[in-house]
Amino acid sequence: MLPAQCRMARAALQMGVRELGEAAQVSTNTITRFEKGEPLKERTVNAIRGALEAAGVEFINGTGVKLRS
Repeated sequence: MLPAQCRMARAALQMGVRELGEAAQVSTNTITRFEKGEPLKERTVNAIRGALEAAGVEFINGTGVKLRS
């Protein structure tokens, strides 16, 4: 997952940084750092991605996102 995909997914879900942080069990600071492009541990990115997928996002084409129907 790319930082831009994280931002797009949150926008599609109308989810704030705080909500995503709670769902992924990471700090809001971690979400913000990731979306700015700072490197994170793979398990942290996987936790964020998993929370977004559980909320209904599908990652497509390596660069995009869409809501599951």
